[in-house]
Amino acid sequence: MSPDRRTAVAAGSLFLLTEAAAIAGAILYRPLLGAADGRLAQGADTRALLGALCEVVLVVAVAGTGAALFPVLRRHGEGLALGYAFGRLLEAAVIALGIVAVLTLVTLRRDAGAAGADAALVAVHDWTFLLGPNIALGLNTVLLAYIAYRARLVPRFIAVLGLVGGPLICASAVAVMFGAYAQLSVAGAAAALPVFAWELALAGRLIVRGFGPGSAAASRADGDAAVAAIAVKG
Repeated sequence: MSPDRRTAVAAGSLFLLTEAAAIAGAILYRPLLGAADGRLAQGADTRALLGALCEVVLVVAVAGTGAALFPVLRRHGEGLALGYAFGRLLEAAVIALGIVAVLTLVTLRRDAGAAGADAALVAVHDWTFLLGPNIALGLNTVLLAYIAYRARLVPRFIAVLGLVGGPLICASAVAVMFGAYAQLSVAGAAAALPVFAWELALAGRLIVRGFGPGSAAASRADGDAAVAAIAVKG
């Protein structure tokens, strides 16, 4: 297996892991955020802790996609590749802040009685959920989809999904910010669907087929440049 093929499989697997961890985490800890009067149902704290662990896996996987794809993306523009890698790190950092809010909420509700602090922590989580897995994700999606489209790293229809989905989820986050509708709503879910489809399609393509011809062409160009540089020095 070539280095590019290994990179494609690793990156595709990490994208699938981000989806699985995000969905599992939300299912497990969401009941904690809406607990009435700060009271936890039986086993809710354990489920929330398991959800937080899923979110930790999500943080690692999000940062990992940026690191895994960097060697390939840099052939098509080092600035864009660095922007994507650091953008994914920023997204992971915001998600991590949300995890801290959830874990602190577990502690408070175990001890009971801090309703004001409860509400504040739920608000912190909701804002990090809006800024990380919505706005930062949308911007990162546009950047990666643009590179993939321009460099022919994946079929064009997959890249177009990202180019459409990224701005759409950002626009939806702004709408939520100004109170047009709730984060968890039919409109919010509809706006997130293209990005979800983009990540699944991208992951499937990378795992099954690897990168498109643009990656190989850039790799050969890098090799030719290296040989030419050695010849000149010689």
